Amino acid sequence: MMRMRKVGLEWLRAGLCIALLSWIGVAAPGSAGVRAAEFQPLEIGTRAGVRMFSVEMAATEEEKTKGLMYRKHLPDGQGMLFDFSPAQQVSMWMKNTYISLDMIFIGPDGRILRIAENTEPLSTRIISSGGLAKGVLEVIAGTAKKYGIAPGDRVSHPLFNGH
Repeated sequence: MMRMRKVGLEWLRAGLCIALLSWIGVAAPGSAGVRAAEFQPLEIGTRAGVRMFSVEMAATEEEKTKGLMYRKHLPDGQGMLFDFSPAQQVSMWMKNTYISLDMIFIGPDGRILRIAENTEPLSTRIISSGGLAKGVLEVIAGTAKKYGIAPGDRVSHPLFNGH
């Protein structure tokens, strides 16, 4: 009986240790290289007023390549901002992206160039910026229409400060 209790306590300690290490992201299998999203505030000035968003940044080539692929949900008011500095012609697609998005192409001065609304999930059709874009904001489909976001509206975010 004593031996079983000791073994039981060892298993309990081991389980707690694994749980703690997993919680802090050290020992969980498959967690290597996974980081929590860091959200930043972004504002869009529209005719109807200022709209606030919380965005994840996609700045590295790996982050830009993956984007919002494989996600099944994107809450209203959240999105992903792609950094394409310096400004350039940008082409996007929806390969491996399960949710319909609005893609908002933003020039170096922070003005919206173009909006591709209600993009088709899983499509490999190329969606072009239609001009030099420094950033692309992806939000859940219908956001632009819902909040009256239009070409010419100004986006406020550190990416566009100083052009």
